[in-house]
Amino acid sequence: MKILVIGETCVDKFIYCEAKRLSPEAPIPVVNPVKSVENPGMAGNTYENVKALAPKAIMASITQKSKITKTRYVEEKSNHMFLRVDEGEVFDCQFKWGMFADLSIAEADIVIVSDYNKGFLSNADLKEIARKSKLSILDSKRKLTNDIIKGFTFVKLNESERINNPDLTNDNIITTLGKKGAEYKNTLFESPVPQDTIDVSGAGDTFTAAFIVKYFETQDERTSIQYANQKASEVVSRRGVVTPE
Repeated sequence: MKILVIGETCVDKFIYCEAKRLSPEAPIPVVNPVKSVENPGMAGNTYENVKALAPKAIMASITQKSKITKTRYVEEKSNHMFLRVDEGEVFDCQFKWGMFADLSIAEADIVIVSDYNKGFLSNADLKEIARKSKLSILDSKRKLTNDIIKGFTFVKLNESERINNPDLTNDNIITTLGKKGAEYKNTLFESPVPQDTIDVSGAGDTFTAAFIVKYFETQDERTSIQYANQKASEVVSRRGVVTPE
């Protein structure tokens, strides 16, 4: 199995803190950092999820050169997030077709596009990637059109993204619905193990990776969605951006 992941990556940084008093200067807590955890995020998290789910796969990734960092300040006991600071988000489109040094689209069994709409990929890039792919899935945060998504085998959107794209009529869209599960072709696939959510960071990346890996193995949409629901349920029950065990 050869898998290519394309899209923006970041460093997901979690600074876990103690909050024992309020500031005398403003009605905000004073936090004292206890520990810091860093993980690959965005397309980097999708890549790590695929590695965890398909450890024998041959993998490659294509991403931007500039660095994006998302730093979250989190109260350690409650896991309540006080603040998120994003750095390095603004850059021009950097995707170039000459970037395919390790694995080309034509060689890949699976192409995953994790598009966070930060400027790395253009609409034309998305359409061309879809056209050249054998089996593909798009997870995108941008405003989409039927023309952009029609070439992808599957498109994964969360509930708010689907609401923000009301004009999409293609039947290749999977909509994730949090603890309710996922919807595909007007069918609700309930989460097999709904759990109390501790942290949703990266859950969509897990769903995308789990679904497409299982679909490559089984060619069965129902089985693949159920598997992806299960794996996403596992990661939201743990802190931070994590991969399924």
